[in-house]
Amino acid sequence: MLCALVMTGSLFAVPAFAQADLANATAKLTLQVATAMLGERCRRVEAPNPASFASVSLHRTFHDDFDTHPLQGDRWVPHYAGGAAWPEARYWGGDGSDFKRKTSWNGEQQIYVDPRYGGRETAPLGLDPFSVNDGILSITASRTPPALKSVLFNNEYISGVLTTQSRFSQKYGYFEIRAKVPVGTAVWPAFWMLADDGGWPPEVDIMEGRGQRPGDIVMTTHWRIPSTQRIESCGFDVKVADAATVFHNYGVLWQPDRITYFIDRQPVSEIKVPVGFDDPMYMIVNLAMGSKFFEGVGFVDGETPATVAFEIDSISAYQIDER
Repeated sequence: MLCALVMTGSLFAVPAFAQADLANATAKLTLQVATAMLGERCRRVEAPNPASFASVSLHRTFHDDFDTHPLQGDRWVPHYAGGAAWPEARYWGGDGSDFKRKTSWNGEQQIYVDPRYGGRETAPLGLDPFSVNDGILSITASRTPPALKSVLFNNEYISGVLTTQSRFSQKYGYFEIRAKVPVGTAVWPAFWMLADDGGWPPEVDIMEGRGQRPGDIVMTTHWRIPSTQRIESCGFDVKVADAATVFHNYGVLWQPDRITYFIDRQPVSEIKVPVGFDDPMYMIVNLAMGSKFFEGVGFVDGETPATVAFEIDSISAYQIDER
């Protein structure tokens, strides 16, 4: 989810933060990755000769299948937490600001809320964009109640974000979401990762939906060239025709030499690991509304659904097994 966060190693490192309550901690996974040499740009993984692939064995390090409300445990934070690279002055608004609850640089038109958030007020507003039903988490975006619009900084929508920053991060491994991807004008769901040190980039966009283009899934890597400070990006749109109505797995395998994107655990694209991917990364899942840069999303208008839900079955992380 391309965002300038001025607000838009060890070969098999252990997670920077351990998860206290890890279900099925011994769960194993094997993925197939290409072995061909990589160039400097990303490329699609075409239907290959099986002999050109190798197996990567992994073990689970994080898992949430959303049997309970996501804020009941210690896995998730319902806002951006900031980091060492963010100027202290950006926090002058404190918890009563919207800085940690939207990416203004992107032109987003929602504010991320949770039951304890009060906006411009000191008392919690009790707004909850998260609900769980039969093991499915819904992050719901809805039009801001008129009586609360000024309290919520005049944003058109309220919605939700969940991040594992300060709760779980990991260098290398496989990160995956199983979800339906909602559609509609201004609808922008995403599952992505940022560096735990708070800097930007690097950024890994595991899955983004272009709300005005049903079935269009975007998977992108972003990095910075140190000598010029120029931001580079490389990725692809992948067609998943029934993405809005059927649960699919969207994942990324980060190895020391390459980053491979997967849909339903089949590789679809890959890139040589760019410069700057040195620190553990944490996961973010959110439903934004409106974008001035991300093509195929658009801005809120009369066609935008009054309520739209991002349905998530599970989110998991795996670490690469040592050989």
